[in-house]
Amino acid sequence: QVQLVESGGGLVQAGGSLRLSCAASRSIVSINTMGWFRQAPGKQRDLVAVITSRGTTTYVDSVKGRFTISRDSAKNTMYLQMNSLKPEDTAVYYCYADPSYLPRTWGQGTQVTVSS
Repeated sequence: QVQLVESGGGLVQAGGSLRLSCAASRSIVSINTMGWFRQAPGKQRDLVAVITSRGTTTYVDSVKGRFTISRDSAKNTMYLQMNSLKPEDTAVYYCYADPSYLPRTWGQGTQVTVSS
């Protein structure tokens, strides 16, 4: 199994940037799909971005052109670069991994707050 730890959240003004990191406890080379969800207060957890082991990326429409997902296999870490942040991006951000033949693994979450 793999364990995930997020970092990089915080408070930022609208228009600012943050980079979230998701560090894995073992190699991510063999993990086909990893990604980020977010959950705002009182709302469901929604998918934000996905990246495959081949580097194929997918984004929800609301973050296209502003967020970039990437993964560094040498560092066993996935990233979410968030630019031009908006107050509606405020949420707890969770990373996840889908190892082959194993259940989905979640990180503990990191708070992102964007002030107007």
